[in-house]
Amino acid sequence: MKHTEQRLRGETKFHGTIIDVVHDTVLLENGREALREVARHHGAVGIFAMDGGNVVLVRQFRYPIGRELLEIPAGKLEKGEEPYSAALRELREETGGLADKLEYLGAYYGSAGFCDEKLDLYFARLDSTGAADPDEDEFLTVERYPLADFEAMIARGEIADGKTLSAYTLARAAGRI
Repeated sequence: MKHTEQRLRGETKFHGTIIDVVHDTVLLENGREALREVARHHGAVGIFAMDGGNVVLVRQFRYPIGRELLEIPAGKLEKGEEPYSAALRELREETGGLADKLEYLGAYYGSAGFCDEKLDLYFARLDSTGAADPDEDEFLTVERYPLADFEAMIARGEIADGKTLSAYTLARAAGRI
């Protein structure tokens, strides 16, 4: 059985630079109405990058959770930007890494219960590295870990970022690592 909900009406409650928040009234399968509060986001990308045998990660403070995370390079799409070109841009900006090509791994929805943000995930083998050039409001450190060390960090719970864990799982399933 395919489940669905039909939007009846909605109202934008907040319009921001990263998300819009809407309240939608939906019709449920049983004929009743329900409120859905949704954060609308125009998408992002993440890149599981390897530099030789090392996984390339960035360490940055994440204000909503009040701590640093170690995660794959990632970033939001600019208006009208295609995910592939955004991934190449984010890889260069956040790590200084360049890759001739990226391989699409799949999509990741981090919090589909209230947010429509879709992250397109890619795999890259770096061809060269230079200096990172992050956005003016980004403060991050590029770190490289041998794959075995990275996997041990996952097992110890040191990698807690959902997109990083998803990209790793997809890259492993695709036989890229």
